[in-house]
Amino acid sequence: MSLLTYLCQHTHNRLSVKTIQELIQAGFIENIYLMNLRKSSFSALPTWLARFDFLGIFEKDPFGNFLSVKRFFIFVIGWFTYYRYTAVNKIKITGSEQLIDLPDHGVIFLSNHQTYFADVIAFYHIFCATKWGYKDTISPPFYLFSPRARCYYVAASETMKEGILPKLFSIGGAITIDRSWRANGENVKRELDNSAQDKIGMGLKHGWVVSFPQGTTKPFAPVRKGTAYLIKEHQPIVIPVVINGFRRAFDKKGLRFKKRNTTLTVQFKSPMHFLPDESIEEIIERVTRAIEQELPGETNTILPVL
Repeated sequence: MSLLTYLCQHTHNRLSVKTIQELIQAGFIENIYLMNLRKSSFSALPTWLARFDFLGIFEKDPFGNFLSVKRFFIFVIGWFTYYRYTAVNKIKITGSEQLIDLPDHGVIFLSNHQTYFADVIAFYHIFCATKWGYKDTISPPFYLFSPRARCYYVAASETMKEGILPKLFSIGGAITIDRSWRANGENVKRELDNSAQDKIGMGLKHGWVVSFPQGTTKPFAPVRKGTAYLIKEHQPIVIPVVINGFRRAFDKKGLRFKKRNTTLTVQFKSPMHFLPDESIEEIIERVTRAIEQELPGETNTILPVL
């Protein structure tokens, strides 16, 4: 048994991310968070010349997109959408201190899902604000002048092909996957997209990834098994997030207003730590509870989320 496993078992999973990083760096525990030390970097320049690209002009993401273009896109979209969360509606953020000590890659945010795009755009605002030292706020939006570009979000392929705006939003870091259980608003059964795990893994090695483990905006939908397999394979730092109010404020796509003056809440919870021998079912149950998507009145017999 590794020392990390022992500590997790005997501290009831209360190890902080910072503590784990310090123990790894000191060499006291084996690094199951291996990707946190092996950050990926990509550039359009030859390796020997890329080291001189101090401004990151030629830097790319794992999917071949220039980060300079992505930063400009986040800057523009950020200014166009800022008022949607601060003037038309009011966003209330809690727990953003959980983001302060996180590494700049190897982190996955698991959240319930209420709209196609408004949820993700809110996350991007918060991520960029946190980079600048903001706590539980996105005001004022000076952070947009130097946004966090190493961010990605998992989205269904068909969603990102529906019109010009979704195609533009994909520039912001969409990791598109083909859902095997749903397409065009209908339940289907088709071959599993085996490339999905690899693409998400690439995003994790390069930055932060937002994923909606239910795979739908329908409330209390079951968490998909793919999320549990992803956690077991890549061992990312897992941050549960609970959002509310977006479904009332915006339409399903998150582009049009439905009800103004709505309070939009985003709650970041403490990192979740998973033991190597935890089953897929146990991981699914813990994630379901963490993002508060248990069916009303459902009896809960799982381990507490810490």
